[in-house]
Amino acid sequence: MADKNKSNIIRLAHGAGGILQEELINFITKNIPIKNINHGIGVEELDDGATIPLDNYDKEIVITADGYTVFPLFFPGGDLGKLSVCGSVNDLLMMGAHPLGLTSCFIIEEGFTFETLEKIVDSFNSTAKIANLAIIGGDTKVMPKGTLNNIIITTSGIGIKNKKIKIVDNGLKDGDKIIITGTIGDHGTALLAKREGLNISTDLKSDLGLLIEVMNSIKLHIKENHIHAMKDPTRGGIAGALNQWATKSNVGIFLDEEKIPIKKQVNAICDMLGLDPYNIACEGRALLSVDSTYVEDILQKIRSTSMGREAQIIGEVSAKNPKKVLLETVIGGTRFVDNPLGEPIPRIC
Repeated sequence: MADKNKSNIIRLAHGAGGILQEELINFITKNIPIKNINHGIGVEELDDGATIPLDNYDKEIVITADGYTVFPLFFPGGDLGKLSVCGSVNDLLMMGAHPLGLTSCFIIEEGFTFETLEKIVDSFNSTAKIANLAIIGGDTKVMPKGTLNNIIITTSGIGIKNKKIKIVDNGLKDGDKIIITGTIGDHGTALLAKREGLNISTDLKSDLGLLIEVMNSIKLHIKENHIHAMKDPTRGGIAGALNQWATKSNVGIFLDEEKIPIKKQVNAICDMLGLDPYNIACEGRALLSVDSTYVEDILQKIRSTSMGREAQIIGEVSAKNPKKVLLETVIGGTRFVDNPLGEPIPRIC
């Protein structure tokens, strides 16, 4: 009876990426009567954003929505305000869009100090300024003390792109190469190391940042559809993102363990706590599935940017082993990279 009751409640893991979150999203969205506008990308595709194709015009609007519950509010390399802007901007970029504006909703617990709120708002606004992003609307709510832990922010990002650009999760093609734009797992492990009670001494910082410079460096390749899919591997890490790709595109993805860039501190913290760095969230990295003809040029352009210096080609796409992600290990064996049940670290973004 206890097991049945547990299966009928929402757990923290349902909001943490991976299999359980997919189940929750399906529960919420399965009976939505209208799931797209003008036959654009909508709820069914579950990409990083939705599109609204504009009649008699060569452009389409791109919209993304997200909620930010990160704890602690201030962490090495960032804070809630910066995260709320970077997350939405990066989601728009992953759709091949040019970010234009943002709406925001601040939900604040009674008793929260104006001093702390000012720091978060200043960070939010300064990051939006760097992104040349307009803040065009929003809402503010205050919840009774004890009904919310400090503050959360929700945002909706608005961008625009050419209809000819087709960068979608189901767009991977046999022979594509997979690029990661930098080291993985920095964000999640940096937060975890600073949480109360763990006493982990490290200089590790979150990779949190805007991916605008990286995307600008390869904008011609984006325009020419040499890049078939892009994704920022947040909740669920690269394991979750790559498994989504493999399933949606009905392809196999083969990874080379030696090529995947991971900082020594990340490996050490994950080993200490029994975590898999492939499952840990990033907040300033992008995965790209690109036409092999152009992969070296794309890689070099990404490496020319400040955020992409450690970019690597980490694998390739194959028609073999559809819907599976496989890893060739450093000792010569091969293992499956499973879709995580959920992000192992709660309140990561």
